[in-house]
Amino acid sequence: MKILIADDHELVRDTICAFLSNEPGLRISVAADFDGAAELMNREGPFDLVLLDYTMPGMNGLEGLARAKDLNFGSPVAIISGTASRDVAEQALESGAAGFLPKTLPAKSLIHAVRFMAAGEQYAPVQFMTEKEQKTVHPLAEKLTGREVDVLKGLVEGLANKEIARALGLQEVTVKLHVKTLCRKLEARNRTMAAMIAKDAGLF
Repeated sequence: MKILIADDHELVRDTICAFLSNEPGLRISVAADFDGAAELMNREGPFDLVLLDYTMPGMNGLEGLARAKDLNFGSPVAIISGTASRDVAEQALESGAAGFLPKTLPAKSLIHAVRFMAAGEQYAPVQFMTEKEQKTVHPLAEKLTGREVDVLKGLVEGLANKEIARALGLQEVTVKLHVKTLCRKLEARNRTMAAMIAKDAGLF
């Protein structure tokens, strides 16, 4: 089985090669950038599997994936990356990548993934694809409930209590109570000052 690994980090290439070279029946070729990978695909291809680093020179993200699929005559091409997000992984898979491999993948999983993709299956580690991305919460929003943030947004937009109530499906008296609580939590004298504090803090 012929495998091509293209990555501009020598240590990464050597590490993946070391993992795979112990496996019987695998023949490994390497390249340091997309142009080198393209040259190998033209000269020695198609490969049973091509692994491309998402950020290496000449790759241009998913453009490189599309070009490599053509150069490898439709045989499996996968993306490897140490920095790409889950969104990028999903886009790569939707664009026909044979898989997405984070560089943190353990050796055993890497070998399994390579054989899986070379057999024509699509691979992505379940944990990477399902873990929730941490969302940073604005320090000001941490002091408030979700509903208070909604009401504060209305104040920033210059809406009257009645308009905020209509937009949020609340009673006007409830909005008034939220405004009162907001002013207390934000140490604002009135609704206008509360809106100014939110604006100045960059909450909206």
